[in-house]
Amino acid sequence: MHPDLAILSDFPLQDCNTFGIAARARFYVRVTSVEVLRAALADPRLAGLPRLVLGGGSNIVLRDDVDGVVLHMAIGGQQVLEDSSVPERVLLRAGAGQSWHGLVEYSLAQGLGGLENLALIPGTVGASPIQNIGAYGVELKDVFHAATVFDMASGEVRTMDAAACRFAYRDSIFKQAAGAKLVVLDVSFALPRAWKARLGYAELANAVRDAGLVSPTPRQVADLVIAIRRRKLPDPAVIGNAGSFFKNPVVSKSACEALLAQFPALVHHAQPDGSEKLAAGWLIDQCGWKGRSLGRAGVYPKQALVLVNQGGATGAEVVALAQAIAADVQAKYGVVLETEPVFV
Repeated sequence: MHPDLAILSDFPLQDCNTFGIAARARFYVRVTSVEVLRAALADPRLAGLPRLVLGGGSNIVLRDDVDGVVLHMAIGGQQVLEDSSVPERVLLRAGAGQSWHGLVEYSLAQGLGGLENLALIPGTVGASPIQNIGAYGVELKDVFHAATVFDMASGEVRTMDAAACRFAYRDSIFKQAAGAKLVVLDVSFALPRAWKARLGYAELANAVRDAGLVSPTPRQVADLVIAIRRRKLPDPAVIGNAGSFFKNPVVSKSACEALLAQFPALVHHAQPDGSEKLAAGWLIDQCGWKGRSLGRAGVYPKQALVLVNQGGATGAEVVALAQAIAADVQAKYGVVLETEPVFV
């Protein structure tokens, strides 16, 4: 047995998910290294049990207790690496258990730009490629270099580049059947030495303009992003939530035009491939859900994309609210909403 392996039973998970849902795990292991992970998977007490790999718990809805083992990723460490093969960039690597926002702050402290648009996103570094997190015109795939992963099926440790991760909008191989057995151990990011602010997102560009910044620094952009997020989104430490609950639906140009003919105020954004991305928050708001509740789960009054735990909500109540919202949007607009969090 590995000296750092501790298998806890009947473990409370309320503090392990940002929704604050009270659920329990039959067994719980805090994974601080790949050796601890190997030892846990080989332990006879856990043999044959379902496994739930958990990071910051910011992208899951626990519908019930976990009748299996929770592998809680807590691998730490972060460092800047020189990349002599490509001198115009710097590599930044961090363990899967590191706080994502903590890594953003670390990169800024090192004088590095590239992650500032993704500031204040809850969760861990290990979860960032799984979800292909994104905000204010930047996605994780834009700065991703590689991930070190452990294959629970074969016991192999290997490195995956961006192509192998199959990144898509809020999606990756890790959320698909082909990557179901892969556990992210660490992630490295390629950050440019010659940094340039990415201000393609209108709200951020307007904030830069209003602040009178002609040539903002990465720190200044991060501070503006943090201010915007704090103004619009609830702090999970105060109000349980999982951030944006629904993906912005992508439809064909013709489908968008048909909707515009009926709903001229429809909020939409043209995509490079000719499709159109619709604002899910606008659709939900127009269906009258902003600020409404169903049981102890509700829709945040300041942002219709965010579902919140108003105190003691169960996973079942959150799921029921999400289903009711999606049904109303589909009935009114013929658009299918997909959830961002994973239901467990």
